[in-house]
Amino acid sequence: MSGVDRLVCPVMPYAWGSRTAIAELCGRASPSDTPEAELWMGAHPRGAARLTRGGVETDLLSVVTAAPEAALGARVARDFGGRLPFLVKILAAGEPLSIQAHPDMQQAQRGYDDEDARGVPIDAPHRNYKDRSHKPELLCALGPFEALSGFRNPRDTLQLLAALDVPALAPVTAALASGDGGLRAAFERVMKTPEADRAATVGAVGAACRAHRGRWERECARAAELAATYPADMGVVGALLLNHLTLADGEAIYLGARSLHAYLSGVGVEIMASSDNVLRGGLTPKHVDVDELLRVVRFEAERPDVLRGRDVGAQDARELCWDTPAREFALSRVDVDGPARRDTRGPEILCCVRGRVTVRGDGDADDLALAPGEVAFVAGSTAAYLLGGAGRVFRAQVGAQSR
Repeated sequence: MSGVDRLVCPVMPYAWGSRTAIAELCGRASPSDTPEAELWMGAHPRGAARLTRGGVETDLLSVVTAAPEAALGARVARDFGGRLPFLVKILAAGEPLSIQAHPDMQQAQRGYDDEDARGVPIDAPHRNYKDRSHKPELLCALGPFEALSGFRNPRDTLQLLAALDVPALAPVTAALASGDGGLRAAFERVMKTPEADRAATVGAVGAACRAHRGRWERECARAAELAATYPADMGVVGALLLNHLTLADGEAIYLGARSLHAYLSGVGVEIMASSDNVLRGGLTPKHVDVDELLRVVRFEAERPDVLRGRDVGAQDARELCWDTPAREFALSRVDVDGPARRDTRGPEILCCVRGRVTVRGDGDADDLALAPGEVAFVAGSTAAYLLGGAGRVFRAQVGAQSR
């Protein structure tokens, strides 16, 4: 097995995707003919990257399955059951994504087994659990990135709702003010609004948000836009319960299991446990399962922790790492300007986003050149590799705590 392989990665054409961001990153014609939402870099069965070995085209999932110790390294193969434990994406949100949460490991295993037992096809649009894994994730912005993340402190949300003064939201306000369990009660009341009342409620909220001037102007401006796009979707009101933030280039947020969130606009590098389990509550034409979302979500107020990266102190190239508790993955960014050697602790995926960078694994005879949007896989059995050229690469690997 060669130490470093070029990956050809699939692009997911979800409706919310940008028609310009991924195309321009990769140097292709822009705008693209269809939305391009996510560039998947990994070995997930729904979208494994492709590579060529000995003149034969294959995919990374097949390579890992056929020889897990060579592809992952003996320790990672043992610790993660012969699976590449992380999935990397370039995410390009031209329109808002759904309000959603991801299950923890126990919830994912129980949900997957339950749907299997009920005979729900794995590729059915209404299936919630596509695998048996949890899905913690980290997103690092490649420019301004707008998101909703976690429930706002109820005291602040009560002030926002009072400022809007929408009569239809009086039961939501009462539920939120009820003390323990108020967040859950308020969110459930929003999401289970009778269908006959939804358009009028969203319309009234949209009108109040457009008229608002004051402390909540930014949140209200976004809610008004959502109301115009989804005029009968109670996710518009649910969004008002969440923290609203805008990340700058190089800032990141970590989302653990069960945290309610929605990405609204922008481009970022996302890394996660290799899972595609998503429970949606609104702001989407895709399958929504409010009852299952209510079972999964953690109903606690939380303040988003914006991560600005830690300089790892490398002498040969500046490397910033965004620390998380996840054992499946770690993400860092290397600014290359000349030779820079990196030791590995398992398999790595390298994605170039700027300039021109070369990669050569220990024992390899030739460099692999990467332009923006191009991706390399470093086998876990490769002890180290050498970066060269001048540019910026994102480096994905297993978490430090999995050593």
